[in-house]
Amino acid sequence: MTKTGSAAGDVWPAHTVDTLPWRQQNRGGARADRMLSSVDTMTPPMIAALDYMPPIATMVASEAALLAVAQADTDAEGHSAAMSRFMMRTESVASSKIERITATAVDYAKALAGNRSNSAATSMVAASTALHDLVTGVAAHGRFTMESLLAAHRALMKDDPFEAAYAGRLRDMQNWIGGSDYSPRDALHVPPAPERVPVLMDDLIEYLNRDDVPVMVQAAIGHAQFESIHAFTDGNGRIGRALVSAVLRRRGATRNAVVPLASGLLAKRDDYFAALGDYRKGAPAPLIELFARSARAAAVCSRASIARIKALPEEWFSELRPRAGSAVAALIPAFYDHPVMAAAEIEKHSGSSEQQTYRAIAQLAEAGFIQEITGRKRDRVWVAAELLAELDDLDRRIQAAMAD
Repeated sequence: MTKTGSAAGDVWPAHTVDTLPWRQQNRGGARADRMLSSVDTMTPPMIAALDYMPPIATMVASEAALLAVAQADTDAEGHSAAMSRFMMRTESVASSKIERITATAVDYAKALAGNRSNSAATSMVAASTALHDLVTGVAAHGRFTMESLLAAHRALMKDDPFEAAYAGRLRDMQNWIGGSDYSPRDALHVPPAPERVPVLMDDLIEYLNRDDVPVMVQAAIGHAQFESIHAFTDGNGRIGRALVSAVLRRRGATRNAVVPLASGLLAKRDDYFAALGDYRKGAPAPLIELFARSARAAAVCSRASIARIKALPEEWFSELRPRAGSAVAALIPAFYDHPVMAAAEIEKHSGSSEQQTYRAIAQLAEAGFIQEITGRKRDRVWVAAELLAELDDLDRRIQAAMAD
């Protein structure tokens, strides 16, 4: 397949259908559909050199969204370590929920501390790591590379009990979305044959590294193209949504935080999947509009959370009035930057003896600022309760804004 040159105006090429012999790669003993002799795959166009100008209303919405994102990102400036972790967690949790991967805030906190008893929570933590690795890696190098995407996928799937063997590798087998586990017969989307994936991914990376495409257009089209290629055996949705945050960071729309756009998409999950279907038919505008609406709702709601979180250390100091140099005085900013900590880590941050550290922990817990989440007497873990509650609350407020 060769590049087709620039698309004219608001025209975007649709995917092409390739009818291929059905070859069942029998993964994990999956039952083969022996009645299926061929399968229609959907191959996206080569887009590296394509230009697209959305309708005026779509561009206006996109620019308004970028302004809101920039305002939220400016609010986070000066608190980037804590804010970046908080916003990335909000984004990755929502992105996981889109894939029907859910866990409570407490289970998620336990997984952050290394507890693997809840597989969904562990998967959410892996999604946070993958998002962090992709956004920071792309920001550091100023460009997307194949390795940056492979590394993010490796971080996401390396501990998955079913997919670890495929972590950080482009797929070498046919996959599909929907249908059954063993047949693409009733699938919603059958992506291109595996031998097409490397060339399509090189083309996508070239598109993502352009600087002459409107930012929201680039983020939405880049995401839709990645979802259509479906480059990995699993984890494509979460890596594809992490790609959006990486586009915003590389283009300078964000510098300090990740705007949890996935929370907005979660509220409109059916519309989101329908818009991806529209893209495959040659209509990117619905997805760009949904991304713009989600980004704006996420940015506006995030500003309230940023203000709330920035105020927490001062509130804690005001209520507890710790002595300068004390363990409590040291732990207040420590929990602000690291809201989930085990005893050994807390002692390291306190700079005090074990006895003084535990007295400080008791004082913070009695005031309701932190809580113990394991219920054990050994290997205990404490969390900054208000920070975790804010994470859930932000997700709910974004979804409510999208509903309105």
